[in-house]
Amino acid sequence: MQKDQLLTRRRALLAGVTAVGAAGTAGALAVGSGSGPAPSAAPAPGPAAHRPLKPSAYRLQPLTGYGAPRDALRRPPVRSEPILRISGRGRVMMLTFDDGPDPRYTPDILDTLAEYDVRATFFVCGEMADYNRDLLSRMADEGHVVGNHTWSHPLLTRLTRRRIRTEMERTSEVVEQAYGEPPRWFRAPYGAWNRAAFQLGAELGMEPLAWTVDTLDWTTPGTGTIVERVADGAAPGVVVLSHDAGGDRSQSVRALRRYLPELLDSGYHLTVPRRRFV
Repeated sequence: MQKDQLLTRRRALLAGVTAVGAAGTAGALAVGSGSGPAPSAAPAPGPAAHRPLKPSAYRLQPLTGYGAPRDALRRPPVRSEPILRISGRGRVMMLTFDDGPDPRYTPDILDTLAEYDVRATFFVCGEMADYNRDLLSRMADEGHVVGNHTWSHPLLTRLTRRRIRTEMERTSEVVEQAYGEPPRWFRAPYGAWNRAAFQLGAELGMEPLAWTVDTLDWTTPGTGTIVERVADGAAPGVVVLSHDAGGDRSQSVRALRRYLPELLDSGYHLTVPRRRFV
Protein backbone atom coordinates (compact mmCIF):
# COMPACT_ATOMS: atom_id res chain seq x y z
CA MET A 1 0.00 0.00 0.00
CA GLN A 2 2.81 2.41 0.90
CA LYS A 3 4.61 1.49 -2.33
CA ASP A 4 1.48 2.27 -4.37
CA GLN A 5 1.18 5.69 -2.70
CA LEU A 6 4.81 6.50 -3.50
CA LEU A 7 4.33 5.53 -7.15
CA THR A 8 1.22 7.67 -7.37
CA ARG A 9 3.01 10.70 -5.91
CA ARG A 10 5.94 10.17 -8.28
CA ARG A 11 3.66 10.07 -11.32
CA ALA A 12 1.94 13.28 -10.19
CA LEU A 13 5.29 15.01 -9.70
CA LEU A 14 6.50 13.97 -13.16
CA ALA A 15 3.26 15.16 -14.75
CA GLY A 16 3.64 18.55 -13.07
CA VAL A 17 7.22 18.94 -14.27
CA THR A 18 6.20 18.06 -17.82
CA ALA A 19 3.41 20.61 -17.81
CA VAL A 20 5.69 23.37 -16.51
CA GLY A 21 8.34 22.51 -19.13
CA ALA A 22 5.81 22.64 -21.95
CA ALA A 23 4.51 26.01 -20.79
CA GLY A 24 8.06 27.38 -20.55
CA THR A 25 8.90 26.15 -24.05
CA ALA A 26 5.78 27.75 -25.48
CA GLY A 27 6.61 31.04 -23.78
CA ALA A 28 10.19 30.97 -25.08
CA LEU A 29 9.02 30.35 -28.66
CA ALA A 30 6.57 33.22 -28.41
CA VAL A 31 9.26 35.66 -27.28
CA GLY A 32 11.72 34.42 -29.87
CA SER A 33 9.26 34.97 -32.70
CA GLY A 34 8.47 38.50 -31.55
CA SER A 35 4.77 37.79 -31.27
CA GLY A 36 4.56 38.08 -27.46
CA PRO A 37 3.12 35.56 -24.98
CA ALA A 38 0.28 33.38 -26.13
CA PRO A 39 -3.19 34.47 -24.98
CA SER A 40 -4.70 32.46 -22.18
CA ALA A 41 -8.02 32.15 -23.96
CA ALA A 42 -9.58 32.83 -27.35
CA PRO A 43 -11.04 36.33 -27.78
CA ALA A 44 -14.68 36.75 -27.13
CA PRO A 45 -16.87 36.63 -30.26
CA GLY A 46 -18.05 39.93 -31.68
CA PRO A 47 -16.92 42.68 -34.06
CA ALA A 48 -13.65 43.26 -32.17
CA ALA A 49 -12.61 39.63 -32.66
CA HIS A 50 -12.69 40.04 -36.45
CA ARG A 51 -11.20 43.55 -36.65
CA PRO A 52 -8.02 43.42 -38.85
CA LEU A 53 -4.74 44.74 -37.59
CA LYS A 54 -3.65 48.17 -38.74
CA PRO A 55 -0.95 48.19 -41.46
CA SER A 56 1.62 49.53 -39.00
CA ALA A 57 0.94 46.56 -36.74
CA TYR A 58 1.60 44.17 -39.60
CA ARG A 59 4.95 45.84 -40.27
CA LEU A 60 5.96 45.20 -36.67
CA GLN A 61 5.51 41.45 -37.10
CA PRO A 62 8.53 39.54 -38.51
CA LEU A 63 7.79 37.56 -41.66
CA THR A 64 9.63 34.57 -40.24
CA GLY A 65 11.12 33.41 -36.99
CA TYR A 66 14.46 32.65 -38.64
CA GLY A 67 17.42 34.89 -39.28
CA ALA A 68 18.90 37.91 -37.57
CA PRO A 69 16.82 40.99 -36.70
CA ARG A 70 16.50 43.64 -39.40
CA ASP A 71 19.26 46.26 -39.42
CA ALA A 72 16.55 48.94 -39.44
CA LEU A 73 15.74 48.02 -35.83
CA ARG A 74 19.22 49.06 -34.72
CA ARG A 75 18.92 52.81 -34.72
CA PRO A 76 21.86 55.12 -35.26
CA PRO A 77 22.47 57.95 -32.80
CA VAL A 78 20.59 61.21 -33.22
CA ARG A 79 23.16 63.64 -34.54
CA SER A 80 23.21 67.42 -34.39
CA GLU A 81 25.01 67.78 -37.73
CA PRO A 82 25.42 65.56 -40.80
CA ILE A 83 28.46 63.48 -41.66
CA LEU A 84 30.65 65.41 -44.12
CA ARG A 85 33.58 63.10 -44.74
CA ILE A 86 34.29 59.39 -44.88
CA SER A 87 37.04 57.48 -43.15
CA GLY A 88 39.27 54.85 -44.66
CA ARG A 89 42.81 53.90 -45.43
CA GLY A 90 44.64 55.64 -48.21
CA ARG A 91 43.18 57.93 -50.85
CA VAL A 92 39.48 57.15 -50.54
CA MET A 93 36.70 59.33 -51.93
CA MET A 94 33.00 58.96 -52.47
CA LEU A 95 30.82 59.99 -55.41
CA THR A 96 27.17 60.80 -54.71
CA PHE A 97 24.32 61.69 -57.07
CA ASP A 98 21.09 63.39 -55.98
CA ASP A 99 17.49 63.81 -57.13
CA GLY A 100 17.13 60.75 -59.41
CA PRO A 101 16.79 58.32 -60.79
CA ASP A 102 16.14 59.85 -64.21
CA PRO A 103 15.91 57.50 -67.23
CA ARG A 104 17.57 60.17 -69.40
CA TYR A 105 20.80 60.42 -67.39
CA THR A 106 21.06 57.79 -64.66
CA PRO A 107 21.64 54.84 -67.05
CA ASP A 108 24.61 56.65 -68.63
CA ILE A 109 26.08 57.33 -65.19
CA LEU A 110 25.61 53.69 -64.23
CA ASP A 111 27.26 52.60 -67.49
CA THR A 112 30.33 54.74 -66.78
CA LEU A 113 30.59 53.48 -63.22
CA ALA A 114 30.29 49.89 -64.43
CA GLU A 115 32.98 50.45 -67.05
CA TYR A 116 35.48 51.36 -64.34
CA ASP A 117 34.07 48.96 -61.72
CA VAL A 118 33.27 51.82 -59.32
CA ARG A 119 30.46 52.01 -56.75
CA ALA A 120 28.60 55.23 -55.96
CA THR A 121 25.78 56.42 -53.72
CA PHE A 122 22.48 57.64 -55.13
CA PHE A 123 20.19 59.77 -52.96
CA VAL A 124 16.85 59.26 -54.67
CA CYS A 125 13.60 61.17 -54.48
CA GLY A 126 10.61 58.92 -53.89
CA GLU A 127 8.48 60.34 -56.69
CA MET A 128 11.30 59.69 -59.17
CA ALA A 129 12.15 56.27 -57.75
CA ASP A 130 8.53 55.17 -57.88
CA TYR A 131 8.44 55.59 -61.66
CA ASN A 132 11.90 54.15 -62.24
CA ARG A 133 12.10 51.14 -59.97
CA ASP A 134 14.05 49.20 -62.56
CA LEU A 135 16.95 51.61 -62.10
CA LEU A 136 16.94 51.02 -58.34
CA SER A 137 17.02 47.28 -59.01
CA ARG A 138 20.00 47.80 -61.29
CA MET A 139 21.75 49.85 -58.59
CA ALA A 140 21.26 46.97 -56.18
CA ASP A 141 22.58 44.42 -58.69
CA GLU A 142 25.70 46.50 -59.38
CA GLY A 143 26.55 47.18 -55.74
CA HIS A 144 25.64 50.84 -55.43
CA VAL A 145 24.15 52.36 -52.28
CA VAL A 146 20.73 54.02 -52.42
CA GLY A 147 19.86 56.71 -49.90
CA ASN A 148 16.72 58.65 -49.00
CA HIS A 149 16.39 62.19 -50.40
CA THR A 150 12.70 62.67 -49.42
CA TRP A 151 9.70 62.16 -51.66
CA SER A 152 9.29 65.54 -53.38
CA HIS A 153 12.54 67.40 -52.53
CA PRO A 154 10.99 70.05 -50.23
CA LEU A 155 12.75 72.47 -47.92
CA LEU A 156 12.46 70.54 -44.66
CA THR A 157 12.91 73.57 -42.44
CA ARG A 158 9.52 74.83 -43.62
CA LEU A 159 7.62 71.59 -42.99
CA THR A 160 5.88 70.21 -39.95
CA ARG A 161 7.34 67.19 -38.22
CA ARG A 162 4.49 65.03 -39.54
CA ARG A 163 5.13 66.12 -43.11
CA ILE A 164 8.85 65.42 -42.81
CA ARG A 165 8.10 61.92 -41.57
CA THR A 166 5.75 61.31 -44.49
CA GLU A 167 8.37 62.49 -46.98
CA MET A 168 10.92 60.11 -45.49
CA GLU A 169 8.67 57.11 -44.92
CA ARG A 170 7.14 57.07 -48.40
CA THR A 171 10.58 57.16 -49.99
CA SER A 172 11.96 54.45 -47.72
CA GLU A 173 9.06 52.17 -48.62
CA VAL A 174 9.67 52.57 -52.36
CA VAL A 175 13.41 52.02 -51.93
CA GLU A 176 12.85 48.86 -49.89
CA GLN A 177 10.45 47.46 -52.47
CA ALA A 178 12.64 48.21 -55.52
CA TYR A 179 16.16 48.05 -54.08
CA GLY A 180 15.58 45.14 -51.73
CA GLU A 181 16.31 46.78 -48.38
CA PRO A 182 15.44 50.08 -46.69
CA PRO A 183 17.84 53.00 -47.09
CA ARG A 184 20.44 53.43 -44.38
CA TRP A 185 21.46 56.96 -45.35
CA PHE A 186 19.55 60.21 -45.61
CA ARG A 187 20.34 63.56 -47.21
CA ALA A 188 18.26 66.68 -46.67
CA PRO A 189 17.30 68.57 -49.84
CA TYR A 190 19.32 71.76 -50.27
CA GLY A 191 21.42 70.68 -47.29
CA ALA A 192 18.77 72.22 -45.03
CA TRP A 193 18.84 70.15 -41.85
CA ASN A 194 16.91 70.65 -38.63
CA ARG A 195 16.45 68.71 -35.40
CA ALA A 196 13.30 66.97 -36.63
CA ALA A 197 15.15 65.67 -39.71
CA PHE A 198 17.97 64.24 -37.57
CA GLN A 199 15.54 62.66 -35.11
CA LEU A 200 13.18 61.17 -37.68
CA GLY A 201 16.02 59.93 -39.83
CA ALA A 202 17.49 58.08 -36.85
CA GLU A 203 14.08 56.62 -35.98
CA LEU A 204 13.90 55.21 -39.51
CA GLY A 205 17.39 53.73 -39.16
CA MET A 206 19.23 56.25 -41.34
CA GLU A 207 22.47 58.19 -40.88
CA PRO A 208 22.63 61.79 -42.19
CA LEU A 209 25.22 62.24 -44.93
CA ALA A 210 26.08 65.60 -46.52
CA TRP A 211 29.05 66.38 -48.79
CA THR A 212 32.47 68.01 -48.89
CA VAL A 213 32.80 69.06 -52.54
CA ASP A 214 29.82 70.56 -54.36
CA THR A 215 30.22 70.48 -58.15
CA LEU A 216 27.29 72.91 -58.53
CA ASP A 217 26.45 70.97 -61.67
CA TRP A 218 22.80 71.95 -61.26
CA THR A 219 23.79 75.43 -62.50
CA THR A 220 25.06 73.83 -65.75
CA PRO A 221 28.43 75.64 -65.55
CA GLY A 222 29.97 73.56 -68.31
CA THR A 223 31.52 70.10 -68.41
CA GLY A 224 35.05 71.43 -68.00
CA THR A 225 34.14 73.46 -64.92
CA ILE A 226 32.57 70.43 -63.23
CA VAL A 227 35.70 68.38 -63.94
CA GLU A 228 37.92 71.13 -62.51
CA ARG A 229 35.85 71.38 -59.33
CA VAL A 230 36.17 67.65 -58.68
CA ALA A 231 39.91 67.67 -59.45
CA ASP A 232 40.55 70.72 -57.24
CA GLY A 233 38.54 69.30 -54.33
CA ALA A 234 39.90 65.76 -54.52
CA ALA A 235 41.41 64.63 -51.21
CA PRO A 236 41.20 61.63 -48.86
CA GLY A 237 37.78 61.40 -47.20
CA VAL A 238 36.04 63.77 -49.61
CA VAL A 239 32.36 63.29 -50.53
CA VAL A 240 31.51 64.71 -53.96
CA LEU A 241 28.00 65.96 -54.73
CA SER A 242 26.62 65.74 -58.27
CA HIS A 243 23.14 65.25 -59.74
CA ASP A 244 21.56 62.72 -62.07
CA ALA A 245 18.14 64.41 -62.24
CA GLY A 246 16.32 67.66 -61.58
CA GLY A 247 17.09 69.25 -64.93
CA ASP A 248 19.48 68.87 -67.86
CA ARG A 249 22.25 66.67 -66.46
CA SER A 250 24.08 65.94 -69.71
CA GLN A 251 27.07 67.98 -68.46
CA SER A 252 27.20 65.85 -65.32
CA VAL A 253 27.22 62.70 -67.44
CA ARG A 254 30.06 63.96 -69.67
CA ALA A 255 32.04 65.27 -66.69
CA LEU A 256 31.94 61.88 -64.93
CA ARG A 257 33.42 60.24 -68.02
CA ARG A 258 36.38 62.61 -67.77
CA TYR A 259 37.13 62.94 -64.06
CA LEU A 260 36.49 59.33 -63.02
CA PRO A 261 39.45 57.81 -64.91
CA GLU A 262 41.61 60.77 -63.81
CA LEU A 263 40.81 60.09 -60.15
CA LEU A 264 41.59 56.41 -60.55
CA ASP A 265 44.87 57.18 -62.32
CA SER A 266 45.77 59.48 -59.41
CA GLY A 267 45.45 56.57 -57.01
CA TYR A 268 42.05 57.35 -55.53
CA HIS A 269 39.72 54.55 -54.45
CA LEU A 270 36.05 55.41 -54.95
CA THR A 271 33.91 53.77 -52.30
CA VAL A 272 30.48 53.82 -50.64
CA PRO A 273 29.60 54.73 -47.04
CA ARG A 274 29.81 52.18 -44.24
CA ARG A 275 27.71 52.14 -41.11
CA ARG A 276 29.53 53.13 -37.91
CA PHE A 277 27.35 51.11 -35.56
CA VAL A 278 26.03 47.57 -35.30
